[in-house]
Amino acid sequence: MTAKEGSDCMATPRITLLSAEELQAIHDTSLKILRDVGVLVRSAQVLECLALAGARVDRTSGIARFDEGTVLKAIETTTKQYAIYGRDGRRVARYGYGDQNLISSPGQYAWFDHRTGERRTPLLQDATAAATVADALPNVTIVGAMSVPGDVPPEVRDVVVTAELVKTTTKPAWCWPVSCRSSQYVLEIYKALAGGKNALREKPMVEAFLEPISPLQLAPPSLDTVFEYIDHGQPVCVGPMAGVCGTGPATLAGTLAQENAEILAGIVTVQAIGPGTPMMYGGIPHILDPRKAAFVFSSPEQALMAVAMTEIGKHYGLPVYINVNLTDAKTMDAQAGMEKLGTLIPGMLAGADLFGHAGIVGQDHGGSLLWLVIDNEAVDFAKRVLRGFTIDADTLADSVIADVGPAGNYLMHEHTLRHHRKELWFPSTIWTRETFDAWQASGRDTVTDRAQRQVETILAEHRPEPMDPDLTKEIDRIVAAARRELTAV
Repeated sequence: MTAKEGSDCMATPRITLLSAEELQAIHDTSLKILRDVGVLVRSAQVLECLALAGARVDRTSGIARFDEGTVLKAIETTTKQYAIYGRDGRRVARYGYGDQNLISSPGQYAWFDHRTGERRTPLLQDATAAATVADALPNVTIVGAMSVPGDVPPEVRDVVVTAELVKTTTKPAWCWPVSCRSSQYVLEIYKALAGGKNALREKPMVEAFLEPISPLQLAPPSLDTVFEYIDHGQPVCVGPMAGVCGTGPATLAGTLAQENAEILAGIVTVQAIGPGTPMMYGGIPHILDPRKAAFVFSSPEQALMAVAMTEIGKHYGLPVYINVNLTDAKTMDAQAGMEKLGTLIPGMLAGADLFGHAGIVGQDHGGSLLWLVIDNEAVDFAKRVLRGFTIDADTLADSVIADVGPAGNYLMHEHTLRHHRKELWFPSTIWTRETFDAWQASGRDTVTDRAQRQVETILAEHRPEPMDPDLTKEIDRIVAAARRELTAV
């Protein structure tokens, strides 16, 4: 932690990992992979777009190869700053501006009941509860469904869940897309909120997620849905999840080079379909533990790769999304705390824009409202580290030290009253700072107990801003049309 030169400065912590030469080596290796090996593209339509953009396409094998000029042109064409808007336009997630954004999970196939601890199939009411809690949590910027409701027909799941989310929160909201056809209805909902297609293009409300399949594949369904989102002027995040020792090489450098090649291929693809489309660089590799053949969500290597991927994405001038603040723990224990902050803080200090996904128990073992409030608090903790502290004549406090003198006390000094609220971080009620005797007298409660009380308080007391009744009717009409068209036998 170092201060800038001068008498009035800010001690702001930042992390760098890669030298300029190391960045260049990863970039050059990625270009070599794209030039010599190429990417398997499982879409004739996308292959045609890539051929027109200058890629060397083998239509028999489905392999597309890219020269350096094609890649650099696509990076240059990409819009690198953008925002995602909530339904009233006031609550916004900004990318490429130095903001820190947290997204709650777009959906999990299991749900941990916050009252019983039972792991069960999620219901639509769980998505509503997730949106309510996330709407109340100050550090959750984008509200995810956190559940894949089992009581909703799969063909219309994203349409129904999107409708529920936007009715419940005024923050930007998102769930996993199902298909190209259902995405059309999802976009109809966002057009209704925005006031038409042109208005939605001006103020995007949702983001497509293009996920290359490691190693080196672009495939449906994300390839299919991305056309719809680009046509409506919505941004695209490209985020492969290469696994060290599994779907990526056993070395971190090799996996970074491959993951970067996959992201660059996605950037070329998106810009070939819609030049100028705003994009996010999703650097989200993980490791595969070869002893257990298990995909690992958190590790020391996760922190290193998150910092490196942030630097690579920023090298291209792009906003960056990384997978940090995750854990392999199944309960709120010391492992969970170490893994979450041990990856989140380095990622924040590296300068990433988006962190996810909040509210996940273990390696996608399910969504949990308890874990969501813990993740919100972890980001608050990390933001305080990121903020650093001011060094100037007032904060150095030499006159205050002289005034108090040896054996004095600063607690009631005017300088303390003036500075303590902006200088110190004060946690929410899910933390404990009591003495041992006070903690024991209050019932020896755990962080899980306190998180549960916070969830219950939010669900009982928080009232999200209601939607205009006419707009509600229009969204209900879109959902009904999707049910008729997409679930017809």
